[in-house]
Amino acid sequence: MNDHIEAIVREFSVSGEPVSALTYGTGHINDTYLVRCTGGTYILQRVNTNIFRQPELLMENFQRVTSHIAAKIAEAKKRGETRRKETLHLVSARRDGAPYFRSDEGFWRCYVFVDRAATYDIIENAGQAMMGAAAFGEFQSDLADLPGRLNETIPDFHNTPKRLKALKRAIRDDRMGRLKEVGREVDFMLAHEEDCSKLLKLQKDGLIVERITHNDTKLNNVLIDEASGTGCCVIDLDTTMPGLPHYDFGDMLRTGTSPAAEDERDLSKVGMRFEMFEALLRGYLSTAGAFLNPTEKELLPFSGILLTLETGIRFLTDYLDGDVYFKVHRPGHNLDRCRTQIKLVQSMEEQMEAMRKRCAELSR
Repeated sequence: MNDHIEAIVREFSVSGEPVSALTYGTGHINDTYLVRCTGGTYILQRVNTNIFRQPELLMENFQRVTSHIAAKIAEAKKRGETRRKETLHLVSARRDGAPYFRSDEGFWRCYVFVDRAATYDIIENAGQAMMGAAAFGEFQSDLADLPGRLNETIPDFHNTPKRLKALKRAIRDDRMGRLKEVGREVDFMLAHEEDCSKLLKLQKDGLIVERITHNDTKLNNVLIDEASGTGCCVIDLDTTMPGLPHYDFGDMLRTGTSPAAEDERDLSKVGMRFEMFEALLRGYLSTAGAFLNPTEKELLPFSGILLTLETGIRFLTDYLDGDVYFKVHRPGHNLDRCRTQIKLVQSMEEQMEAMRKRCAELSR
């Protein structure tokens, strides 16, 4: 074991002596290690403070969310429920009992490893889609009665009008001289300006409600119980903060309904599969339907357009700015990503009437 990692592990109240530590997972933000001790197995993470600039506020959210869900799990067990359900359990620092430890090399946290569970990077079938959506819906439902307001770990994370404003600035500046290449893409985004502010206007009018959202609803952020094949724990809670439920469901539609990669160049492969939309909708409504109001349910199909549009705007902005935010691996990579988002929005728009009809039927 690396001596430095061993020293960090010893700063936490783990059970037993550290034995091994290996890099773990496929995440691109934090440094993650699977740590085995003589008395248990843990996940150790160094939080990326370039992205999360106030990590203490992030950890306050983390602790509040997991403690609240843990209480819900305990109540369910008292009622005799047997379905496996977990939440992450933080390990406190030995020195002061805080849910984190700060060293010269970074900001660290440790939590108990959830065994007998696995993650999957790609949704392969409708059953997986339904299960993942149900897990995220239950996560929102569990937190619907959390007292107080969580901290915003990344302010304006899904403020689509601000994302569009940034695109307009990039168009005006044209720092890399690339504007001449993207006329159709720019026209498409600007033509959807009204869509960008739709949900925020409805929130301002009180028709939809700010709730607690996960904000990174990929399937690999749900742990799947190996015995039952059902979702047992939602993970990667760094972006859990105040938001609209549509941000979570919309990103599920964006990432889970098209069979193509996010940077697919052959746009004929990109499109929304209706059966995957229906599976995600069924799963999500099965757990979130009880707390959503009628207007919120009605807007679930539109949320896919909004989140896909927002992501495309971000890719196009970064392309015009010179690829300074998203990692690129070939010339025009961000432009390829933008074009897949546009094609997916178009596919959703073509099927919107059927999506709304099915949503109305399942919401009854």
